[in-house]
Amino acid sequence: MPRSKLQRKVIAPPRFKGFKPYGCVNHDENPIELLYEEYEAIKLADYKLMNHQEAAVLMGVSRATFARIYEKARRKIARALVETREIITISGNSFSDQKWFLCNSCHSRFTIPRKIEKKCCPLCRSLKIETIFDRTSDMRFEI
Repeated sequence: MPRSKLQRKVIAPPRFKGFKPYGCVNHDENPIELLYEEYEAIKLADYKLMNHQEAAVLMGVSRATFARIYEKARRKIARALVETREIITISGNSFSDQKWFLCNSCHSRFTIPRKIEKKCCPLCRSLKIETIFDRTSDMRFEI
């Protein structure tokens, strides 16, 4: 029996829920699901220009595991571009040190320090916030 997968550390969730191709008629296809840890691998390797060893340490995985996650993410993005398919992000097998929230009024993304009890948007003070990434699950709910 294979060993269960360990969770991968994600610094922050993506700032988007998905991408759609512009100007195509292929709307019947199922979207490509990009996991948060795959997004994190692309961000660390291609955007922040980290080598695989540095990025693997940051995500809490081995270098070989990071390379597999990164390769899978690249293939998904390439497939979405070539087949003009939508990309959506899902939490997958990942965790974060902090709980992330989204304000439904001003659309800002933020964390709330544990010592603060009242949960409201730090920019607009709205109470219409939702959890977008919890360290233990990807459940979405109103607070």
